[in-house]
Amino acid sequence: MAEFGESLVATPHGDARVHLARPEVAVRGLLMLGHGAGGGVNAVDLRLAADVALGAGLAVALVEQPYRVAGRRAPAPATQVDAAWCAVAEHLRIDEHVETPLIAGGRSFGGRVACRTSADVGAVGVLCLAFPLHPPGRPEKSRLPELTAVAVPTLVVQGERDPFGVPDPQTLPRTVTLAVVSGDHSLKKDAPAIRAAITDWLAGTLPPGPTEEDS
Repeated sequence: MAEFGESLVATPHGDARVHLARPEVAVRGLLMLGHGAGGGVNAVDLRLAADVALGAGLAVALVEQPYRVAGRRAPAPATQVDAAWCAVAEHLRIDEHVETPLIAGGRSFGGRVACRTSADVGAVGVLCLAFPLHPPGRPEKSRLPELTAVAVPTLVVQGERDPFGVPDPQTLPRTVTLAVVSGDHSLKKDAPAIRAAITDWLAGTLPPGPTEEDS
């Protein structure tokens, strides 16, 4: 697997930490992933998605929000994390020269951030791992509007026993692909199904890679 380099990126709300890896082949795109509310970028599903993306010719940026870099577990307000996310996306384009189609995404809370900012960062797709549809036991506190407001192709990978809820396919627009796999919110159980879902979705979302005739 490609090596991840690490750097701090200034945002309006403190430094974010970015772990960036590039594939060994020509870069076809960039997958930018955020962590869960109190978690980090080493979550099993994030690393699995990164591995799939690198194998498909995408650069991968794993982003730690400034509140986590500062050592806090409680998330900063949505306006702050969204602004920090957009600042990192701009840094990757301008300073890291990763000027390719961008797929935004993340695990749980990170997926919400990616959904809310998808238009702002110019994403061509959104990957949500364990989207937290509602707080456990509180279905009336639905976050479904964040998901359905995304205008670009979106993949939601959800554990069938996720206490944060599983979206009803009938409530989702055609732009959203729902992959329900074995397991719960951790998405640690069914790696083959998760890998297959991400692989197939990326293949249908990104432009074709270069052919031998192009070389």
